[in-house]
Amino acid sequence: MRISCFLSAQFDPSASAVEGIDNVLAQATAAEAAGFHAVYLGHHFLARSAFVQPIPLAGHLAHATSRVRIGFAVLLAPLLNPVALAEDLASLDVLSRGRLTVGIGAGYRRRETTAFGVAWEDRLRRLREYVPTLRALWNGETVDIAGSWGEVPGASLALRPVQPGGPPLWIGAFAEPAIRRAARLDAPWLVGPKGNDAELARLLGIYRAELAERGFSPEREYPMTREAYLGDSFAAAVSGVRPHLQRQYAGYKSWDDAQALDLDRYLAEDCLVGSADEIVAKLRRWETELGITEVSLRHQFVGASQDEAMEQLARFGAEVIPRVATPASPAEVAR
Repeated sequence: MRISCFLSAQFDPSASAVEGIDNVLAQATAAEAAGFHAVYLGHHFLARSAFVQPIPLAGHLAHATSRVRIGFAVLLAPLLNPVALAEDLASLDVLSRGRLTVGIGAGYRRRETTAFGVAWEDRLRRLREYVPTLRALWNGETVDIAGSWGEVPGASLALRPVQPGGPPLWIGAFAEPAIRRAARLDAPWLVGPKGNDAELARLLGIYRAELAERGFSPEREYPMTREAYLGDSFAAAVSGVRPHLQRQYAGYKSWDDAQALDLDRYLAEDCLVGSADEIVAKLRRWETELGITEVSLRHQFVGASQDEAMEQLARFGAEVIPRVATPASPAEVAR
């Protein structure tokens, strides 16, 4: 199983964004040194925090690193023009020398779609249309494309990505219709940070059934994102991360369409929180029972210190990653 890291490039508006970006860069280089597979960035507009936009930041991180993959989890593609998106992402793949992974999603804040003149339902149609458009342009095809964003007869890209066919394209989704949509697009489903094992098994069953119905292979990447905190025990880990998650999710609750969260249940069932042994056991269970191939962990939370985030990266690199870097043994599969 591969372990990756989600970088939170959003800061208190009263703080120095320059210092904040220096901290994000330090986390990215530390993650690379610790053996993390990839670093991922989120995406929002008109946030209440000082939110650094991910496409330019990804270019900055590509220059500062050499091995770790760089990606989005997720990019709000329907708010952007698909031609610009195809060229920007091809450029990033070149800048990173083929280390880019692109997770995209429809978004859930009406304030963002309204700001860009995108009708609420149109964001879903755009997502469906953008996936084949991006793939075709990255493959070097010449295509006639048109939509509510504009029209381009005979569109093609002279700039080609380093990765054949372009960067891996994942679809972030929570609801069943969106998960089915990811399968219909023959794209890996990027599992979000919510859902216990039973719920994930049910939803992955829906996703795989839809793949089978469409004639698509189930053999693919199964990436997932989780909130994470490593302590000497489960109680110590909960004590360390609980205040951060309370603050983080209170902020989300103030956004459009966000729902309240049962934090105690969430910590116990959905998050990757506990001792190294407990965390490794949970990762192995996700790998062997659910087929998860990569887990991206958030270690940095709004209001948490840089020292704490760096300590978590170092501990996961030393105590967890070496233990899950190889496939599960027969004994682990049998548990």
